[in-house]
Amino acid sequence: MTILAAVTGDREGRLALAEGIAEARRLGTDLVAINLSSATVDLTGIDTDGVAATVIDHRAAAKDDPADVILDEIAARGATRLVIGVKRRTPVGKAILGSMSQTLLLNAPIPVLAVKLPEDEIPSSFFDNLPGGMHNVTS
Repeated sequence: MTILAAVTGDREGRLALAEGIAEARRLGTDLVAINLSSATVDLTGIDTDGVAATVIDHRAAAKDDPADVILDEIAARGATRLVIGVKRRTPVGKAILGSMSQTLLLNAPIPVLAVKLPEDEIPSSFFDNLPGGMHNVTS
């Protein structure tokens, strides 16, 4: 049983790593963090106590589709769960297809834990300039 965490270079990617560690700890299994960012993922100083954590670096394979890289790792490692960080999107953004998260949610052969930052971390001004009163849409 292996947990995979897709780690990107943003806050959502760091949240996926943290939640992946927590999920591996809850299930008593190992964690493989797939680094998709341009920076090094360093687990030094991160509480991985009780979790065997490995970082797989896919930064050099920038020409590869990140979703395909993750799906290949799921198959290669026999993973049992995938943890991804997702961004909150505007109603217009939700209509645009093709995000890596959506591809993984639809195509992963294992359960996907999609985590997002708490809503209070989004500035309220984010919703001020949406067209046609979309700021009133809550879901």
